[in-house]
Amino acid sequence: MDTENTYELISNENLWIYGTGAFVLLWILVWLYRDSLEIEHVNQKYVFVTGCDSGFGNLLCRQLDRRGFRVLAGCLTEKGADDLKRATGPYLKTVLLDVTNTESIQKAVEWTKKEVGEKGLWGLVNNAGRSLPMGPSEWMKIEDFNSTLKVNMFGVIEMTMNFLPLIKQARGRVVNVASVLGRVAANGGGYCISKFAVESFSDCLRRDIHYFGIKVCIIEPGFFKTQVTSLEPIERELHRLWNQLTPEVKASYGEKYLDKYIKIQRLIMNAVCDSDLNKVTNCMEHALVAAYPRTRYSAGWDAKFAWIPLSYMPACVVDIALKVIMPRPAKSV
Repeated sequence: MDTENTYELISNENLWIYGTGAFVLLWILVWLYRDSLEIEHVNQKYVFVTGCDSGFGNLLCRQLDRRGFRVLAGCLTEKGADDLKRATGPYLKTVLLDVTNTESIQKAVEWTKKEVGEKGLWGLVNNAGRSLPMGPSEWMKIEDFNSTLKVNMFGVIEMTMNFLPLIKQARGRVVNVASVLGRVAANGGGYCISKFAVESFSDCLRRDIHYFGIKVCIIEPGFFKTQVTSLEPIERELHRLWNQLTPEVKASYGEKYLDKYIKIQRLIMNAVCDSDLNKVTNCMEHALVAAYPRTRYSAGWDAKFAWIPLSYMPACVVDIALKVIMPRPAKSV
């Protein structure tokens, strides 16, 4: 009898294991199928992209143009707009746009209304952004924070709020470009602050407007080789920040601190930055063409296997990691 009970117990345990495994496998297959479904008639849908002079925005516009979308590209400079028009087809149109300027945004909205007509705007990709200045928080002045927040935070919010009626008209999508540094605050300045804000704004917006059939997606790229991660401007800004410090603050860090800090930045950027920008633009494209887009897209191996897992760790783990990596000030405790 004991032997029979033992066999019965083992059989029941195996049944639970097989049942759970089958459920997980079925869930994965359904998710993959659902994730592969795409919308129809993309050639009738309009997408507005900001920050198209270079980098992710420029590449995305060319990618969407080849896909058949009616692309409306917001460029900061006339040169950027002209270069993009020469590299794309007749259905891509450009407009000069400064996301820090309310009048410029409103002009872009009026221009877009005329372009899309009754169809509305299927997608708004808030890609425009800046990273500098970055550095130790104590080195910053309030205008250093503002210069980044005006583009990355207030620019995203103002663009979205102004274009929202056109997006509601098409029951479309808002795609906001955040960053893995919107999950893990790894350095001072306005960049991490702004990207945390983009994450929060996107979550709030998604929950507020899903009743209207609008999807809000967040792109969280890791480190990629763009103008944002270019070493020359990063080092130039670090020197500017250092030069504006008082003699007392400089003395507290020590004469060699700046050189050590720059060396670490070079090491990190050279070791981590990925040159394949398509990993990011493919996520943006999926957010626009998928019938069931994801809420968040992590782009890059460093995002998937380092930054995102690190964001779920206790804060002390990140603190210790940064203490190991970053140089120690001369007058530290």
